[in-house]
Amino acid sequence: MTIYVGNLSYSVTEDDLKEVFGEYGTIKKVQLPIDRETQRKRGFGFVEMETEDQEAKAIQELDGAEWMERTLKVNKARPQEERSKSPRGGGGGWGGGGGGGGGYSRR
Repeated sequence: MTIYVGNLSYSVTEDDLKEVFGEYGTIKKVQLPIDRETQRKRGFGFVEMETEDQEAKAIQELDGAEWMERTLKVNKARPQEERSKSPRGGGGGWGGGGGGGGGYSRR
């Protein structure tokens, strides 16, 4: 049960996500991908919850909610696509970075 969380403030931490999503159930894992080149957060993350019911409730309540001066995009994570085998490499690493602050509210 993994949730994609997009449009995150670059300053968000794993603990921040655990606090917000923890209101909807048990958090098993949080990931904030880092860009390989810049070593900064990429502005999105993944939250793994214990049950599908908890996941569904979090998605329902948090998709479109305003948090840290951003409107969250929250949905069920899709499997990672296979990376391109082109000479340019295609794809990227995990990453992010940057500011924001404040509570969250449902629009």
